Amino acid sequence: MSEPETAPAFSWVRRGRCYRLGHDVPHMGGVVPMRIVSEMRFDPKDIVPHLFAETDPGFHQRCRPGDVIVTGRNFGMGPKMQGYIAMQALGLGLVCESMPFLAYREAIGLGLPVLTDGKGLADACQTGEEIEVDFLTGRFINHSRDIELALPPLPQGLREIVALGGTSNWLRRWWAQNGATPVRA
Repeated sequence: MSEPETAPAFSWVRRGRCYRLGHDVPHMGGVVPMRIVSEMRFDPKDIVPHLFAETDPGFHQRCRPGDVIVTGRNFGMGPKMQGYIAMQALGLGLVCESMPFLAYREAIGLGLPVLTDGKGLADACQTGEEIEVDFLTGRFINHSRDIELALPPLPQGLREIVALGGTSNWLRRWWAQNGATPVRA
């Protein structure tokens, strides 16, 4: 089976700075402020300035495409999507020791490259270190410390969704390929 078709700017490998967060970071209040979720903001330009505002003030001004968020256990508790919208818009990757299924589903559905089940990941890097993650193979390299880990790669069945930028783009392509017109509610 061939690899999924991707948009021109998409890359499975992210290489940049590590932004390490701890364990039990909730989506509301940790990833984005609660008011961003309750105001139902979905436009990246409205969310990006608030990404990690309560856990790492000024994050959105320091990060750059290719940087990777590395977290401990239970990242993004609460099935909300605003933080993943901002991360995807900024060209970031996400690697976690664990995250709840609903949070994982939201991140994948928005086209954010994410790996989970990274046992011992939190001890393998610190904020500011140069890291590289290949989301297809699960290869995690900390270039600053010369550490390499093998994480479970992104499952084959989810790769096309991420490569196309999320389920909305995947569905648009599916409708176009099948000559069908989507039904609007």
